[in-house]
Amino acid sequence: MEFTSLHFIDVSRTFGRRRALNRVSLSAEAGTITALLGHNGAGKSTLLSIAATLLQPTSGEVRYGDHVGPNGGVALRARIGMLGHDLYLYPELSAAENLRFFAELYALPDAERRVTRGVERAGLSGRDGDPVAGYSRGMRQRLALERALIHDPRLLLLDEPFTGLDEAARDALRERLRAVRADGTIVILTTHDIAAIENLVDRRVTLVDGRLAA
Repeated sequence: MEFTSLHFIDVSRTFGRRRALNRVSLSAEAGTITALLGHNGAGKSTLLSIAATLLQPTSGEVRYGDHVGPNGGVALRARIGMLGHDLYLYPELSAAENLRFFAELYALPDAERRVTRGVERAGLSGRDGDPVAGYSRGMRQRLALERALIHDPRLLLLDEPFTGLDEAARDALRERLRAVRADGTIVILTTHDIAAIENLVDRRVTLVDGRLAA
């Protein structure tokens, strides 16, 4: 399934009596990076989870190009990559073994080429056989990003990707995201770190109590 745009149309999401999102309308196009800003509890992670099809809106609609979210099924999920607070890496496995596992999970026909490419892009060629448990936070973050990109998604969702990174790791992440944008991927990220996204994002959107701020 291919798509070049993402559209939230009057999307609301409630959890019991709490309204996490309130009639949010938002669009993002291929080859752009959109930053979601806002305090904890503003609805940023909920919006990402809905975009990832992990949650369904209580009302409203999410469109991936011409496809409505619930109708996309497995084919749609295969075009989405996500990096959340949990990096979804197996600490006892090496970088190459982690990437190989996810490549096989997606049944990619050229898994070994993608694994080699992912290890190189993560800057881990000299450590690709070492267990991930011995990696620094920055190394694990770079590897987790390549895990989220192993299947060439058209939509990449990142939840606070700069948290806990030193300046060198932040610079490496920014450069990788610029390359992903140049490939035509739709990137949406949440962050509290305004300095980290300076000269990186194409658009900033602020959520306040589940609503888009003016």
